[in-house]
Amino acid sequence: MKNNFCTIYIARHGQTEWNAKGKIQGHTDSPLTKEGVAQAKNLAHELKDIKFDAAYSSDLLRAKKTAEIVALHHQLIVQTKETLRERNFGPLEGQNKDGLVLLEQLRDQKIPYETKNIESDEKMIERVILFLRELAIAYPGKTVLVVSHGGILRTLLVHLGFVTFEKINKLSVGNTSYIKIESDGVDFFIKETKRIEMQQEI
Repeated sequence: MKNNFCTIYIARHGQTEWNAKGKIQGHTDSPLTKEGVAQAKNLAHELKDIKFDAAYSSDLLRAKKTAEIVALHHQLIVQTKETLRERNFGPLEGQNKDGLVLLEQLRDQKIPYETKNIESDEKMIERVILFLRELAIAYPGKTVLVVSHGGILRTLLVHLGFVTFEKINKLSVGNTSYIKIESDGVDFFIKETKRIEMQQEI
């Protein structure tokens, strides 16, 4: 890693009650389950030897709680940012099977999400990339923890060329999965992924 590159670990939060029920969350919050808390503690153990210089999370409680569990070992205060929130799913938030089917149909047919008052990929990735660029410039040569959401990780992986848009529905992004990237504020390089897998075709 070049000295001016910032290393960023971007993780998904632990399991929530709505995750367990298969409900669409978006900006609506749902608390971590006992399993979600255990996952966050496991992530903290997994990253215990990483020297983090700062910790950030989405301002949604599921991400903030996960980040606090990981940051506790490093004696860091978690700074929350609205720009790290999950996609705004609008009227679909709280829905389960029917809402998920509609989302897949919209994506497969490449119908703009805005037609259903859902935040677009473009708007979501724009706010996330802007934050990551600012982070990289603010912490050159440092390592930063960021806890966000599954939709953020998926869209970021498409944006960075890890997976194509056409295959995004086959990408499994588990709770507390993470991406390790390096950036100088201009370019981004994926160095590692954890608990992110392409599902096999049946």
